[in-house]
Amino acid sequence: MPRPARFTRRRAKSAPKKTRVNKSAESAYNKVVAEITVSEELCKSAYITYLYNAVAAPVRRAGGRGELLLGGERAVLKLTAENAEKQLREYLCEKIAEIIDIGYKYTFLCENLHVCLAERERRLLSAALIAADFDGDCAFIRRKLDGTAEYCIDGFYRFRLSALREKWGKILDYIPLSFSASDLKHFCDFLVGESKRKIYIKGNAVFGENFMPLRRSRLTGKEDLETEIMLSDAGFVYCLGKVESSVEDFLQKYYAERTVFS
Repeated sequence: MPRPARFTRRRAKSAPKKTRVNKSAESAYNKVVAEITVSEELCKSAYITYLYNAVAAPVRRAGGRGELLLGGERAVLKLTAENAEKQLREYLCEKIAEIIDIGYKYTFLCENLHVCLAERERRLLSAALIAADFDGDCAFIRRKLDGTAEYCIDGFYRFRLSALREKWGKILDYIPLSFSASDLKHFCDFLVGESKRKIYIKGNAVFGENFMPLRRSRLTGKEDLETEIMLSDAGFVYCLGKVESSVEDFLQKYYAERTVFS
């Protein structure tokens, strides 16, 4: 009889230790690591690089990491995060929508916009057309992205956004071949008058209302200050310090009475 009693006491003492080990193992087992993959044609790898730079900080805050793979036939961004997967996906979808509505739409406009304008004015017109519908287009794209597990940007654009391309085409039908530089000026005056957004220019950089740098013009294939300003859909422009004379001329032409020089 004494032996069973001693044996029982030993088991009672060891039980708490065993329980602590099990809880630790269960905690490690239940830790969820989200794995998210975004891919694009290799010839459009600049989009994936843009996306990588845009999401790098949020991924780090979520306790994850990103890996950029540019070998093979496709450009691939692999993301892992232990926390805040929902928030990370929301931000990722926002940036993918940005890529499509600026990068893909700019290419669409270049291929289908037929007007007798100089190259610079054509570029500004394309940027203005993107800015005019940017919020609505991006909202539509994000709704289509909702629930997507793996993001294949080119395939998504090709097979899920035919209605959006049809809309873009109908808008172009209203722009006559005779569309002139004067018409561009009137169109930009209308857009500027409708907007209450503020942007800031310092040197050759453009900043949004939160003073975060804006680099969306990269998605058009060329980072350009004038295009950046037009893409921002700004209603008011604040110049922090001196700007180049060409930039000042541009602002005086398209943002007259809406620019503050300091």
